[in-house]
Amino acid sequence: MNEEDDILKDNEFVSNELKSNLRLNTSPIAIKLVFHEDEIPKGIEKIDKKSRHCEMVKKASNGRKFYGTSEDQSCKGGSAALGLNDMPIKVETGEFYYKLGRFKTVGSGKRTMDRIPKINSKIFAILYSPLELADFQPDIIIIIANPKQGMLISQAIVYTLGGRVEANFAGIQSVCADAVAGPYTTKNPNITLACSGSRKFAGFDESELIIGLNGENIGCTVTALNLMKKD
Repeated sequence: MNEEDDILKDNEFVSNELKSNLRLNTSPIAIKLVFHEDEIPKGIEKIDKKSRHCEMVKKASNGRKFYGTSEDQSCKGGSAALGLNDMPIKVETGEFYYKLGRFKTVGSGKRTMDRIPKINSKIFAILYSPLELADFQPDIIIIIANPKQGMLISQAIVYTLGGRVEANFAGIQSVCADAVAGPYTTKNPNITLACSGSRKFAGFDESELIIGLNGENIGCTVTALNLMKKD
């Protein structure tokens, strides 16, 4: 058995544990940031349709495995938060969201955008896969959950060391900045409530929230879910 087979076996186990303990309706999503073209695993196909990152996450939750580069991302604000391209100037200044009616002033939009998590490294592509089909080590694992499932994950996060789960969001750039860029740069989990774009274009339901977990620490969360008493 080679390294990819070992990783696939581990990811399949973690996915099954998460699905079983949380009673998830869709697969956890494995996300990996790729810095160079030659790091893309053999056999994984490029997405065949230009889409938003949130749409790609939704596709992966329903069984598809693929990768996408900057040119495949139709939401350049979201892909900029992920390090795939520079942030569009009107998004960076807050003007874009001001014109959408999300803020009272351009200034309040700018202050929010200044605090949106961003990956500063130059990323070539992102791999998307249902966790159980991922033969790569995920940087981030996204879970599409309902509030009770989010509660259980929060309890699992604090099960061993205690503390608090600190959610960080603003209702914009949720599935990209909040669920991927934030956990990737801070190494801390995050819970976010999706955003208008992801609900409109990717079809996230009003009952769903989004959880971004660091792939390096997922074993602790799975162990805690197995050990703790669940209501």
